[in-house]
Formats: sequence, C-alpha cells, structure tokens
Amino acid sequence: GGLGDVLGGLPPAMAANGHRVMTVSPRYDQYKDAWDTSVLVEIEVGGRVETVRFFHCYKRGVDRVFVDHPLFLEKVWGKTGSKIYGPRTGLDYADNQFRFSLLCQAALEAPRVLNLNSNKYFSGPYGDDVVFIANDWHTALLPCYLKTIYRPKGIYKNAKVAFCIHNIAYQGRFPFSEFSLLDLPDTLKGSFDFIDGYDKPVKGRKINWMKAGVLESDRVVTVSPYYAQELVSGEDKGVELDNIIRKTGITGIVNGMDVQEWNPATDKYLDIKYDNTTVLDAKPLLKEALQAEVGLPVDRNIPVIGFIGRLEE
Repeated sequence: GGLGDVLGGLPPAMAANGHRVMTVSPRYDQYKDAWDTSVLVEIEVGGRVETVRFFHCYKRGVDRVFVDHPLFLEKVWGKTGSKIYGPRTGLDYADNQFRFSLLCQAALEAPRVLNLNSNKYFSGPYGDDVVFIANDWHTALLPCYLKTIYRPKGIYKNAKVAFCIHNIAYQGRFPFSEFSLLDLPDTLKGSFDFIDGYDKPVKGRKINWMKAGVLESDRVVTVSPYYAQELVSGEDKGVELDNIIRKTGITGIVNGMDVQEWNPATDKYLDIKYDNTTVLDAKPLLKEALQAEVGLPVDRNIPVIGFIGRLEE
C-alpha cells in the first residue's frame, strides 16, 4: 500500500540528491533480480540464535537489500495465500514479534557487513555513520537495539534514527509478559508499557512497539503536515498515542510523487500519451476511452472523479 509506494519512490529521490541509500526489507519472495550475496549473520532472537542471509539488487541508485529467513518466505508460499501479517484479517501470526525483531537486527547489521560496490561514487560497506529511517511498528525495535546492543560497544555512536509513521492504527500491541522475547534490557520496559481498554491480544497491560519506536528515535516524522496535526489532535485520531507524540513532537513531510513512474508522456498504460502542451487535447479522448471500458455513458463533458484511498471501518 502506501508504505510500498514510499519505499518505491523516496529512496531513488534521496539517491538522486547524492546520498548513498539502502533499503532493507524481508525477502518474502524469490525476487528474480535480487541475488544472493552469500553474506550470513547470526542474530539472537527470543533466546535463540538465528542465521539470516542477505540478497541484493541495485536499482535506480538504490541498494535494495532483502533479509532471507525461512519464516519470511514461508508466509507467502504454499497455502498461506500470500498473507504477510496474519492468516486472515484481524488475526496475527504468532511469530510476528520474532520475525520483525529479526528484521530490525538484520537492518542494523546490513550497513556494516555488506561490501557493496554497485555505485561508482561509493564502495565498500556503508559503515556506521548512517541515518536509519524506520517505517511503522514493524521496525520500531531498531532504535532500541541500536541503543542497547551497538552503542555500548562504541558502534553507531553518531547514527541517528528517524521513525516514520504511515498508519497510526497499527501499533504492534502484544502481551506485557512477552517483553522478555525481545532481548532488551528492563530499563526499556517503560517505553513499551501500555494500557488500553481492549481484550486483544490480552486484557489490560501490554507492550506497544510503536510507542517505543516514537520514544527511542531521534526524530518522529509522518507522511503529510495534515496527518501530523491529526495524530496529536486527540485520542481517537492518535489512536491513544497522541500524548506520546505530543511529547516527542512530529514533523509532517508531504509524500513526493515519482515523476518517472507517473509520467503521462511515457506511461505504457495510456492509449494516448500527453505532456503539458497536449494535455487538453488528450484528456477528453482518454476520458471517453475510460468511460467505454467501464461501461459508463461516453460523454467527454461529464466530469469523472477518481478516488484513491482506503475504505475501512
């Protein structure tokens, strides 16, 4: 959805501004252009040591890195019907905390262990002088691990974390008793501690990943100035995190548009291509073609209104 759009458009835009940019995401599929780097790292998750392997491809100036582990791949293979977060709406996989804890720790390893030379301006590992942009609750443990595992060893001393909220409604709320699964010191318990009035997944006290991500990051950002205002406007719009976000502050940055992908002069899905000089001639013809295709009365003088958004409770 929206997060996929941002991760598709923002990194190439940052690379075009001269930054060295890497994205790290789970390897949910056998992506045909992502190659095995043969780099393996061992990560401690939930009291056991897991091995992950990194896959990589280089596109539009961006190192696209995928974290390979059986628990990512198995969720979209076979009978699961490509359900990434749960077997059906409203139900989560029991191993979500395990999997996204693995992703966060792998993302902290990637800049240090991957020797990437795709770009003629940059070579070798990224090192630890980096900025992490963590997106939504699944990546909220990243600043927590950075502070408790790496910084005490003198690694990532100057690294910063920006936490970006795309959808405040999903926060990663889990039973409080499961804090121990996260391999974090008790000093961070307060950042996760959360009480709500719901019985899911358990009644009463919970841990809240997004709350911790907001509190432990250096900056909190979101996808528009208006959404930033909305999140602090009250308990319903901030989905009970409004007080926490008011405390840290939040900056809304308008999502940019990928002008390469959304270019009507080159768009392969348009029967008639146009630019700013031919738009007034082409648009009525395209409108008629669309009306015909979807079975509406064909009339270039009728307004056609498109809506892109979510229909949700």
